[in-house]
Amino acid sequence: MDAAHRFSKPVVDHVVLIEGWGVEGDAHAGTTVQHRSRVARDPSQPNLRQVHLMHAELFDEVAEAGFEVAPGELGENVTTRGIDLLGLPTDTLLYLGADACVRVTGLRNPCQQINGFEPGLLREVLGRDEDGSVERKGGVMAVVVTGGIVRRGDRIRVEVPSGERVPLSPV
Repeated sequence: MDAAHRFSKPVVDHVVLIEGWGVEGDAHAGTTVQHRSRVARDPSQPNLRQVHLMHAELFDEVAEAGFEVAPGELGENVTTRGIDLLGLPTDTLLYLGADACVRVTGLRNPCQQINGFEPGLLREVLGRDEDGSVERKGGVMAVVVTGGIVRRGDRIRVEVPSGERVPLSPV
């Protein structure tokens, strides 16, 4: 969490998720969009980016290309390991810890600020797959369904929606 609109977030022992709002004290929390570029376009849009989750496996992957990235440095609120976040369908529920639940809304669209953090890193988190399609690896965005405290090391339970699985797209 970070109350200012900075790129990186400090590592903390826990975050408090607030239903329909986001991470307590975070600049991106709210019912309507908080991301500066989105506010400039239309401040009344619903906030589908209340919580940013990133898979730690991305840090391992970019390390192979010579980049050193740690939790929070790419702006995520929650860092996961062992969950294929990018492969989840839209509306997947993630139960974090004892009480909290978020609904996955889409992919984070990596932006030029990543190169401001570490020159050249953007090409590692925003590339092209074998068929030439844009591949976004910068984690997923979610909204808070049920609030609660999420602690470092908490278990995450994944509940994929029934019916047709809609692939994630940028939000």
